[in-house]
Amino acid sequence: MKRVERVQTGLRLEKQLLKVMKALAEQLDMSAAELVEGVMLHALEGKAPFSEATLTKAAMLKEVYDLTLTAEDAHKLTEEGSET
Repeated sequence: MKRVERVQTGLRLEKQLLKVMKALAEQLDMSAAELVEGVMLHALEGKAPFSEATLTKAAMLKEVYDLTLTAEDAHKLTEEGSET
């Protein structure tokens, strides 16, 4: 195990995405923060962060929590009530 220093952060995330993320982390027996760390570390190396089994669980959770956003929507989201 590697020792790290973690800091508290105030991320703002889309509501349905957060629900799926928290549920998936629960399914994987880890915290949402650990899930984000893992996804980022994999992405920074160009590696897929999830196995086929995990992707299947994620797809089910997306249905349960009515998450319709896709990777295509990344960087194109605006908040309700914003002027743009």
